[in-house]
Amino acid sequence: MVHAHRKDASLHTAAAQHVRELAESMQAWGICYHSLVEFYSIATHPRIWKQPSTPEQTWHQISAWRNAPYLRILSDSAESLQALRALAINSKVTGPLIHDARIAACCLSHSVQELWTVDRDFTRFPALKTRNPLV
Repeated sequence: MVHAHRKDASLHTAAAQHVRELAESMQAWGICYHSLVEFYSIATHPRIWKQPSTPEQTWHQISAWRNAPYLRILSDSAESLQALRALAINSKVTGPLIHDARIAACCLSHSVQELWTVDRDFTRFPALKTRNPLV
């Protein structure tokens, strides 16, 4: 999502194309609520970008995605917490990796078939199929 949003991101062109195609398709797709929060955090982070996205730019992007007709915003549930427990214990998750485990647990509890990510940390959760659409 960050690569699709930030024109100065190394994978911007490919990421923007993939997200645009998905958003304009008639295929159901989802974004975890906390992925949107993390997107905001990274896009507006002054240590990552010379000129970080403004809060207004970032919320505008989130609104644009939310307007996609087949997008579902996925939230945590009781099932997510059980899935998180299993992932954390089975994958020996510690420290900040719990945030990735939380996204994986949310996806699993919503029966997500495939998580698109450039973050290889998600491979530690074999129950969730991942794919980097940019390679």
